[in-house]
Amino acid sequence: MADLISSPRRTFLKLAGAGLGAGLLPAAGRAASPALVSAAKHEGQLNTIALPPDWANYGEIIATFQKKYGITIHNAAPDDSSAQELQSIRSLKHQSRGPDVVDVGPAFALNGAQEGLFRPYKVATWDSIPASMKDPNGLWYGDYFGLVSFGINRSVSKAVPHDWADLKKPEFKGMVALNGSPLGAGAAFAAVVAAALANGGSLDNIMPGIEFFADLAKRGNFNPSAATAASLVSGQTPVVINWDYLNLAQAKKAKGMTPIDTVIPEGATPYGAFYCQAISKFAPHPKAAELWQEFIYSDEGQLLYLKGFAHPARFSAMAKAGAIPKSLMAELPPAKPYGEAVFANDAQTKKAQQLLAANWTKLVKA
Repeated sequence: MADLISSPRRTFLKLAGAGLGAGLLPAAGRAASPALVSAAKHEGQLNTIALPPDWANYGEIIATFQKKYGITIHNAAPDDSSAQELQSIRSLKHQSRGPDVVDVGPAFALNGAQEGLFRPYKVATWDSIPASMKDPNGLWYGDYFGLVSFGINRSVSKAVPHDWADLKKPEFKGMVALNGSPLGAGAAFAAVVAAALANGGSLDNIMPGIEFFADLAKRGNFNPSAATAASLVSGQTPVVINWDYLNLAQAKKAKGMTPIDTVIPEGATPYGAFYCQAISKFAPHPKAAELWQEFIYSDEGQLLYLKGFAHPARFSAMAKAGAIPKSLMAELPPAKPYGEAVFANDAQTKKAQQLLAANWTKLVKA
């Protein structure tokens, strides 16, 4: 899956250099069917969960959907983890307040599909979603992806860590945080995998990543607080290991108030991952859920992700069609680390989850 990132970024750069016009994909401009829009409006509501407004530009995505279709979105528990999203489907099934859709890491998408928590649905732009980012039966499909990065609040941390080894230095005592436990939070899980790649491990063996954080905790550098955008900006968690799009978005938002640097760690293979959309098998508003997916995977929805620095699933196809504004591309980081990134496959992800479950709480004591 390493070509998931290298192909789209490089393809676009070549096309942009050739002065490609802003054409549209055959299905990209297709609006949701009037029947679907009507049925969704009749339901009048969509229940989402775990979509922080400052995560992948979800604040603007939600507002745009509501304005476009006049459907109210109830976004429960914005800071919940992927594991908690699945638990909400289980515990609230057949209830009107249960989630209609979820946005979870791939490991949790696989678990949810195997457990029978999702129902299949294929959007109009299905063919332009990479095969490696979707269940062939339409039970889940990737919506956006990014790389593990360091976000540094320069008002608090006068030093900038450029690689994983730097995080062990005394100047980062009590500063380094994850966005939750890697046992349940996708970004934290990715941080452990990325640390493994930088410390002699591999996608098949993330134990060096667990040991890295155990050592970080022993040194007093690991901050056990669950980091958020607010805690990075406030300085409660001055160094946050998180997705590049989250750290980049906070840097932009805090510009002129709090200086925040975003670093893709040097000296190690960059690690990337995507998140996945799925419709709950027990969705109380199934048509609104389908309309949400059509919106998310349209050019409009995908570009809103990119506006929040998250690379949308259909990035490659949209780039080939010239559907991505050059002004938007100019705000993204250099393409090199994205071209070198690797992704874990299903078997590697499951193996990593098992290793974490057996060792994280036992070894990482902050």
